[in-house]
Amino acid sequence: MYGLDDPALAFTFLGTALVGVCTGLLFNRFRLLYIWTHPPDAESPRTGGELVAEVLKGHGVEYIFTLVGGHISPILAGAERQGIRVVDTRHEASAVFAADAVARLSGTVGVAAVTAGPGVTNTVTAVKNAQLAESPVLLLGGAAASILKGRGALQDIDQLSLFASVCKHTCTVTSVRDVAPALRRALQLAQSGTPGPVFVELPIDVLYPYRLVHREMGIKPGGGPVQRAVNWYLQNYVDNIFAGAWEPRPVTPLPPSVPQPSEAQVRRAADLLRAARRPLLLVGSGATAPPMAAADTRRHIESLGVPCYLAGMARGLLGRRSRLQLRQERRAALQEADLIVLAGAVCDFRLSYGRALGRRARIVAVHRSREQLMRNADLFWKPTLAVQADVGSFLREVAAELTDYATDPAWLATLRARDDDKEERNAEMARQPATEHLNPLRVLARLEQQLPADALLVVDGGDFVASAAYVLRPRAPLAWLDPGAFGTLGVGGGFALGAKLARPDAEVWLVYGDGSCGYSVAEFDTFTRHRTPVIALVGNDAGWTQIAREQVPMFGTDVACRLAHCRYDQVAEGYGGRGLTLTGDHDDDDAIDTVLRRAQALARQGHSVLVNALIGSSKFREGSISV
Repeated sequence: MYGLDDPALAFTFLGTALVGVCTGLLFNRFRLLYIWTHPPDAESPRTGGELVAEVLKGHGVEYIFTLVGGHISPILAGAERQGIRVVDTRHEASAVFAADAVARLSGTVGVAAVTAGPGVTNTVTAVKNAQLAESPVLLLGGAAASILKGRGALQDIDQLSLFASVCKHTCTVTSVRDVAPALRRALQLAQSGTPGPVFVELPIDVLYPYRLVHREMGIKPGGGPVQRAVNWYLQNYVDNIFAGAWEPRPVTPLPPSVPQPSEAQVRRAADLLRAARRPLLLVGSGATAPPMAAADTRRHIESLGVPCYLAGMARGLLGRRSRLQLRQERRAALQEADLIVLAGAVCDFRLSYGRALGRRARIVAVHRSREQLMRNADLFWKPTLAVQADVGSFLREVAAELTDYATDPAWLATLRARDDDKEERNAEMARQPATEHLNPLRVLARLEQQLPADALLVVDGGDFVASAAYVLRPRAPLAWLDPGAFGTLGVGGGFALGAKLARPDAEVWLVYGDGSCGYSVAEFDTFTRHRTPVIALVGNDAGWTQIAREQVPMFGTDVACRLAHCRYDQVAEGYGGRGLTLTGDHDDDDAIDTVLRRAQALARQGHSVLVNALIGSSKFREGSISV
């Protein structure tokens, strides 16, 4: 395993051993006293992987998502023995996306474990996506033995530096006794402050049993002075790893730190709302984060009675149809409002960096992250009140302060009339025939009519998904999963997998663009093996349409934007699912409904289904820019 029995390494390790002696004396490198007082149990078959599983079990973790590798086998075996379901995907990124989905939907930390080197590097995009979506994910990464780092071991890279900029916290575990404390701390940090991903590196010699690690170190009895010096060094190294390894240690959760609003901030926000004639509430994903349950946040928003727009994970927070929720003409509403409450919403590109906010409006901004709270405040907007606190808790306290508050009904009526008018114009566009194949808005409109009350929507794509955001109405809180601020393609398979496991009774729909489908359609194999029936709808227009929409008129070429009308339905069948098609022959509502109902029936029978919908072009998003 380690290759330390190579004679050519003896002199190298002799020098290392001498340095180790000095370091040990000066800095207690091997904690010799600790080893003497807590000698390792050389006969124990236990592994560090078992301790990892015990900590996860103690934190209520139900699933570990993975792509198997030798570096992490003890973790997976330990999890299986603890009754934690090990769900193996076809790509490491999908494992992290699935963990991300579980975190968002369950209010706990999602967990993924991947092998060293390329297994770890394959997750970077998914981890960054979780960071920008403020999703608490624990990534466990295998690693080469600590003693071999930098010596050319298999799949050995500097993994901590790789994740330093995309994780809240990174650490490596160098002894078995440190496994539980390191994991408890990482899980706490993932949920504290602004939630986000953390990375814990677990070298192979911390995970495997003592006898195997000792054997692979190449410790040989006898020999000359050089060999004895090397043996001494290696023996102390191994004993330090396992000293005190199996002594009882806490595995239960450490309480996360969640910032709360002050009484003065709550009173100030309440006063601003009382003085406003045209208030508007923009609710972002931060409003769905624990400790406040999404259903309670919904109740507090309804108590306030302020017209609102929902975005990100907050879509569906008020149900399918709410008198307070608006979906259209947001820019005009923002320009007319005299008070805007950014409840977890951020002034990044989604709000034109703050330029979308009315210049005369007072702004109340609430977010757990100071950086997100003040995003671009020095350029295009200025908060009247900035509150670094949990969004759900803030809304609860403000609602309690404003028990006698009511928004001007004329303001809500104005916004509602404008919203209804735009909805009708969109519906009329959906009724228009396409130049070829199917009108994408029509397909989405029929899906909207067929979705049950327990539907959970996962969206992964560009043009087709952007249209879906205007047509599909999430039925309940936490019933909509999109990538978030990073706009990552390829989340679909992993998100849908995690969603179906977290909500086994829900009808999970994965709305794909044909471009994004190519990233994770292989996860239909995972759906089949793990009996997680998901329904995918692919808007297949044979191109990267969101990019072509601007590239062609601007540069006169569709280079790199062309795809083919691939038979994604047949691909899904090859992975054990069921495939259906929607083509121009289904150009009426009943025909489309028949196919969608067939997909639903197959899913109820336990099959994952992919509906390959051939769609034509639409002017619905004409003029949109994708940068």
